[in-house]
Amino acid sequence: MAEHEQVQEHVRVAVIGSGFGGLGAAVRLRREGVTDFVVLERAGSVGGTWRDNSYPGCACDVPSHLYSFSFAPNPEWPRAFSGQEHIRAYLEHVTDTFGLRPHIRFDSEVKRMAWDTGRLRWEIETASGNLTADVVVSATGPLSDPKVPDIPGLDSFPGKVFHSARWDHDYDLTGKRVAMIGTGASAIQIVPSIQPRTGRLTLFQRTPAWVMPRMDRAISGAERALHRALPVTTKLRRGLLWGIRELQVQAFTKHPGELGFVEQIAKRNMAAAIKDPALRAKLTPDYRIGCKRILLSSTYYPALAEPNVDVVASGLSEVRGSTLVAADGTEAEADAIIFGTGFHVTDMPIAERVVGADGRTLAETWKGGMQALRGAAAAGFPNFMTVIGPNTGLGNSSMILMIESQLNYMADYLRQINVLGGRVALDARPAAVRNWNHRVQERMKRTVWNTGGCTSWYLDASGRNTTVWPGTTAEFRRVTRHVDLAEYDVLRPAAAGAARGADADAEADPGAEANAEVGA
Repeated sequence: MAEHEQVQEHVRVAVIGSGFGGLGAAVRLRREGVTDFVVLERAGSVGGTWRDNSYPGCACDVPSHLYSFSFAPNPEWPRAFSGQEHIRAYLEHVTDTFGLRPHIRFDSEVKRMAWDTGRLRWEIETASGNLTADVVVSATGPLSDPKVPDIPGLDSFPGKVFHSARWDHDYDLTGKRVAMIGTGASAIQIVPSIQPRTGRLTLFQRTPAWVMPRMDRAISGAERALHRALPVTTKLRRGLLWGIRELQVQAFTKHPGELGFVEQIAKRNMAAAIKDPALRAKLTPDYRIGCKRILLSSTYYPALAEPNVDVVASGLSEVRGSTLVAADGTEAEADAIIFGTGFHVTDMPIAERVVGADGRTLAETWKGGMQALRGAAAAGFPNFMTVIGPNTGLGNSSMILMIESQLNYMADYLRQINVLGGRVALDARPAAVRNWNHRVQERMKRTVWNTGGCTSWYLDASGRNTTVWPGTTAEFRRVTRHVDLAEYDVLRPAAAGAARGADADAEADPGAEANAEVGA
């Protein structure tokens, strides 16, 4: 070898992202005895969405003791619903407690990665250098890349413009005319937080949200002391929170009509703060509660009732200098525009950077809609797994539960590779992926997310729900406990030129077990 040549770094596993999914994967790898791995993080610190979203009022809408890892309970949560700063501190604590920092490569955004069919490994190009990996676990998450709508004239706006996930803390909103675009989970936290100091706040509302009271409170010192002294009480608290949400699932997935009672609670929550009938009419949704994510706030409606707030019941359609024009023709002057318009969920940018065995990107493969076997494996992308993949989202519970289930699947995936021995890769069979996705979509047809009469970020461009899981978290835990090798083609170097076996596209059902499980 020439002296100037360098041996390219190779690792057993490369994890992309250091939010809940990436850190959880790192902990699980260490617990499985796998230490030859790296975590590739594009930013300079851990935290994922809880690092990126630091807007005023940012907090979680899932109770603290449920929005944390089961293997890392936190008896010190200060509130029933924790704020962004506490969740980010928790993730830093997990990183240090489990000794993950030596594995993390900060400022290492993945630019491109491609499957090497001959060597059965991934070639990864990052902002800090290149490496190869036997297995890649993508934990970039669906709430990582902000989405800003293409508004005519926006480029010529003379004031300040930013997205809620890229908050400009140096810009002072005091006395300013501020336009808030969107009425999602971020907006309902931002509005009451900034309303008292703005000169005028205009909310551009394309679709009103159902808002339930936020039953938040400080967790007392006595409670925290009890959790420290008796860890079982933390488990019991978590179990109770989990059980209540499991009981709610059928209303979302099988009997949406039962949610009418919940709508009445939401309407009373609105009526208590909004006395103006005209404003109440603007804020009342015309779709079934639960179709879009149910939001929690006890301060949103009171803020909208303040005299310096205007609600425009129409989306922003054009910007003319400092004048903002809504789709219904309403105009408003603004010094600053804040977009609370969500993220690239059904068209994740990471998919454009992943090149599979046939030379196509994951984005091209998913052009007709995202789909992955058990939410983890896409056909044609060997030894590549996603955490929080297609149809693993939740409408009423904690995503940490789903993440831990997918980590179980990841752990067994690696075990199966070890048992097979030698250099080997697993590639999800197209028929298995199709069968799994078909069963999921069949179940999705009767859910509130598909029948509730709304358009939400759960749906992709073709109107298909590729985001949410149509069942309980317990069921998902069961169907991701083990890897079924019948759903995969086993690739070895000698046969690496053939992407999959002759029966891969046969109409026979290699995912029969998957059908039985997901159809339960």
